[in-house]
Amino acid sequence: MSDFDLESWLQTRRAEVDTLLAARLAAVAPDQDPGRLIEAMRYSLLAPGKRLRPLLVLAAAEAVGHKPDEPIRLAAAAVEMVHCYSLIHDDLPAMDDDDLRRGQPTNHRVFGEATAILAGDALLTLAFELLAEAGAAALTSTGDPLVAQRYLRAVAALARGAGMSGMVRGQARDLAEPQTQSLQAVERLAAEKTGALFRAALEVGAAVAEAGPVQEKALAQFGMHFGVAFQHADDLADGDNVATRTQASQRLHALTQTALDALSPFDGRAEPLRALAQRLVGG
Repeated sequence: MSDFDLESWLQTRRAEVDTLLAARLAAVAPDQDPGRLIEAMRYSLLAPGKRLRPLLVLAAAEAVGHKPDEPIRLAAAAVEMVHCYSLIHDDLPAMDDDDLRRGQPTNHRVFGEATAILAGDALLTLAFELLAEAGAAALTSTGDPLVAQRYLRAVAALARGAGMSGMVRGQARDLAEPQTQSLQAVERLAAEKTGALFRAALEVGAAVAEAGPVQEKALAQFGMHFGVAFQHADDLADGDNVATRTQASQRLHALTQTALDALSPFDGRAEPLRALAQRLVGG
């Protein structure tokens, strides 16, 4: 059994992410913030959260032997911005029409629907600005022209996970199709709405940390299985969208084990990923 201290790792890495997010989206004077746009962005982005997706970026980088540096932390922050934008938009009356998020009123309840939409749009575009900036910084620090290729792969991975073949596709399916208790349908939706961005987080971390093809494929597989397992765990906790609790629990354990199996190419440096997966099933 590993003696890896997950809580200590989480505390350290989460603090790094929070510090970077606050610094990169600093508060401005009201007269420099028309329509309270930046205030609305900060309201959601800096709300207390698990920061799981950026943590997965950092953990993927560590798994391939690359300690997180500033460009990698910027890439992780970009993934969190995409996640945050999706939460703001998902909460809108035209989508899930939620009043609370992370223990506080949703963005549109505080700033109005129009500003919430703009805040989400701005976070999404800022995410790709940060990822481009991260690539430029890595290129400057290393002088290696291949760095550009790695960050282009990261951009593509994040776009796929967030867009019409990933998270947005899942949201469209959720709106268009009737609610169902079929386990297969639940997992298909979970793979798109949740798993795709988890997978993207692992792919981003792998790309920017110079993972080889075998490592990158293994991390992508871990990300997708972890993401669907995470959604099962979340649904079981909420009592939502499960065919039966027994089936969902069985799938949670099976998917978690598959995610762990995907990490077989890695040594002890992948312990943060292993520990995060084991936590899903109470391990």
